[in-house]
Amino acid sequence: MSALDTGLLLLRVATGVTLAAHGYVKLFRGGRLTGTARWFDSIGMRPGRMQALLAAITEIAGGILFALGFLTPLAAAAIVALMIVAAWTSHRDNGFFIVGNGWEYNFVLAVVALSVAATGPGAISLDHVAGFGTGTWLGTLVALSAGVVAGIGQLAMFYRPPAAATESTSS
Repeated sequence: MSALDTGLLLLRVATGVTLAAHGYVKLFRGGRLTGTARWFDSIGMRPGRMQALLAAITEIAGGILFALGFLTPLAAAAIVALMIVAAWTSHRDNGFFIVGNGWEYNFVLAVVALSVAATGPGAISLDHVAGFGTGTWLGTLVALSAGVVAGIGQLAMFYRPPAAATESTSS
């Protein structure tokens, strides 16, 4: 076990647990799934209940897999897809920086996920124990291409921005 393995473990666990916590909140805190569904409807992700449930489950499952370092390229793809959808639907009109509710956070999480897919999850991971090996260009390509296709596909199929949003962007 090396310092790199320890660093990857810290990065994976911090990122994965944070993402899983976001999914947990969507289901069980605040307005729970019903409130999250209303919010998803309000930003144009329809049907809101299905989108809220799908996002929460993907955040929880992808976050846990990423933290454990298991099926790392697929977990990274889930994170990339989630961050594309979040950045486009909730943050793109606010600029880059998070202090203005911009897409900076989404960008950083996607890059972290891709970076871990590129390097591999390290020796302190279930992928290593299962003999799945270390990061490869293939793992990076899977994470990037599957994440981008899933995120854009989700937007193409389910994003229907509210009328006020479409009027202001077409002016």
